[in-house]
Amino acid sequence: MMEGKSSKRPAGIGFRTKFILVVGGAVLFDLLVSGGLALWNVQRLSRDATLEVGQGLEAASQEYIRTYADSTAAQVSLLLRQVHSDVSTLAGVLQAQIDDPARNSDVGAAIARTSPGSVSLSYDQQGKWSQNAPGSVSVVSVWGYLLGEDRKPRPDVESDIRTSAVLDLVAPSLLQHGSSKLQMYYIGSKERPIFRTAPYTDQAQTFDRLYPGHNEANFWDFFFPGLYESWQGWAKDMKSRPVAGDITQTAPYTDAITGKLIVSFFHPLWTADRQDVAGTAGADITLDQLAQTVENVKVAQSGFGFLAMSDGNVVAINSTGEKTLGLRSASDPSEAGALTGLERSLKGSSQPAIAKLALDREQGIQHLLLQQDGNDVPYIAIVKKLPATNLWVSGPVRQEAMLLGVVVPEREIDASLYAAQAKISEATNRIVLYQILAILMSLLIVTIAVFAASKRITSGISALAGAAKRIQAKDYSVRVAISSRDEVGEAGEAFNRMAEEISYHTENLEQLVEERTAQIEDAKEEISTLNAQLQRENRRLGTELAVAERIQLMVLPLDQELDDFQALEIAAYMRPAEEVGGDYYDVLKNGSRLKIGIGDVTGHGLESGVLMLMVQSVARALQEAGNTDAVKFLTTLNSALFKNIVRTKIDKHLTLAFLDYDGKEMILSGQHEEVVVVRANGEVERIDTMDLGIPIGLEADISAFIKTREIAFAKGDLILLHTDGVTEAENDAGELFGMERLCREAVRLKDLSAEKVVAEIVATLMGFIGSQKIYDDITLLAVRHR
Repeated sequence: MMEGKSSKRPAGIGFRTKFILVVGGAVLFDLLVSGGLALWNVQRLSRDATLEVGQGLEAASQEYIRTYADSTAAQVSLLLRQVHSDVSTLAGVLQAQIDDPARNSDVGAAIARTSPGSVSLSYDQQGKWSQNAPGSVSVVSVWGYLLGEDRKPRPDVESDIRTSAVLDLVAPSLLQHGSSKLQMYYIGSKERPIFRTAPYTDQAQTFDRLYPGHNEANFWDFFFPGLYESWQGWAKDMKSRPVAGDITQTAPYTDAITGKLIVSFFHPLWTADRQDVAGTAGADITLDQLAQTVENVKVAQSGFGFLAMSDGNVVAINSTGEKTLGLRSASDPSEAGALTGLERSLKGSSQPAIAKLALDREQGIQHLLLQQDGNDVPYIAIVKKLPATNLWVSGPVRQEAMLLGVVVPEREIDASLYAAQAKISEATNRIVLYQILAILMSLLIVTIAVFAASKRITSGISALAGAAKRIQAKDYSVRVAISSRDEVGEAGEAFNRMAEEISYHTENLEQLVEERTAQIEDAKEEISTLNAQLQRENRRLGTELAVAERIQLMVLPLDQELDDFQALEIAAYMRPAEEVGGDYYDVLKNGSRLKIGIGDVTGHGLESGVLMLMVQSVARALQEAGNTDAVKFLTTLNSALFKNIVRTKIDKHLTLAFLDYDGKEMILSGQHEEVVVVRANGEVERIDTMDLGIPIGLEADISAFIKTREIAFAKGDLILLHTDGVTEAENDAGELFGMERLCREAVRLKDLSAEKVVAEIVATLMGFIGSQKIYDDITLLAVRHR
């Protein structure tokens, strides 16, 4: 016997060296990866913290701006409400005088006695008007067209002069209290527009100087064209007021007497019968207070506010804001009677972003880019609408809601954000430095530990390697002695057990092979028996399904039955999703009466098909028994089916509807899918059956739920009955065929025969489904009136 040559493998790197390289490299890689992930997470945490802090500060800043704007708007609204209240108070006193003529006359006479200067007028030769002398509480001016030939006021005008003197009692107190007002006054009706104002001024003289020709034209038409007519419209219909309330204000304008920017507030006075206008009470206020409230707005360092009309005309803003928004001021020359208004419009701004501001609705916080020194500077703006009021400019009174705006540079709002981000960045850099030092220290400790552990671990592994070579040489008696209690020691114990099992299995291998072979033969025989049983069961089930399918098709109406009713064309199509379907349709004739039924059993398959056959049998029996009451028919059918369902323990029920036709009326009963009726003129009527019944087989008695509905059915009309397998059929894209598509097809085919209508709709449906699997039974039935 020849000995084989033994080949020695070339010496390579020692196991301990490999262990140190592999383990040390793995640990080093792990430290680098975990350290890198830690650093990445720190950076990410820094970014997230910066973002979160930024969003929080931004939200807080924007909320601060909103609150500031709301507070300022409330202050402005409060000032306006105070003026409204003062004007309403004066109007209330004057209206009370108008409503009580006797008291009005008494009060006027009393004031004339105690304060004759209030009602004694002198004629002015140059101006051709009359006016009381200085020293009175109020000045009253009577224009030339209100004087008689004797240059004295007409009697009706004289009466108004006396009664309007009540202003002397009320106006001084109102002027001293509440909001600051320039003057308060009474203007008479259009027929007698005397003008009484408190405090006393050279009223008529100023008008002559500033408004030539005013004394020859009616006061209302000259100064306030269209205002009086608007009030007359309100007297006829108070709902015609643009804003609920009588107070009417003008747009801000420059007062001709004082030269100040003012707003006039009017409260119309009504005749005692409330059918016409009797004049007005009014007050003029300067915009100093409003302007001061707005101009004092200061958000951050250079944020500012502005007050504007709804058309964008800015009436209050500080000089910084005016320059920032690029506003241009101009006073347009006016016609003789017009007031001089301030024109300083946002729409005319040199800043494109300001010119495009949406003023018709509140936009919330808006971010704008405004040009400053050739650069685009980001700003934050918010515009609030003040409560709406009635406004007169020229012509009819309209609704007006003044706008309050707050504008602030984003860099100032975000100053705290930048500071917080800098602090977060500083803390992040410090954490990164500490993390790098921790990684380096971990690397040093791991390197020392690897060198220390390698010697102990590799000695046991070397012993295992030697024992494995003896196993390879078929020396199964070898055992390894390793004293350590770590994983290497466990590996040695496992090696010894493996060696014992190899020795045992080697000695008993042939016996084990014979036992396994016998077990495999027994399993094969058992599998063959089960296969044979399964084949017999499949043949049996196939035979049963074929019989059920044939029975189901046998009970469907024959073609000659569908053609047997002369007044109607009837055509039908049914395709089950499996061998046996759960859809039901039938056409039952008894004498001159025709009953058409359609239903859908829950699910499909053998049990559904059996329940469908029960429905057909019971319906045929009831029809043959002469049951003509649609409600009783369904109630009796349900009772029979419910008992059969309980007996057979079939967990099924069905939707079921019937059409009863006696040659004159078409009666619909029972709950099923929508019934589609296409009239001869192409109109489509979809009839919902949900309220005509409930599913069959759920309750023992359903008589309380069954209702009927008469359907008009004239010549040329078409009725479509269907199950949900038609409308819920899907194409490859998951889209449903749907009721809308079914109705469109019905209208398109309305002039064809019932058989062609069914054939064309089915062809369209199958083309729509394409290669998609049909999951539900499909049934379609068409009835046409010949």
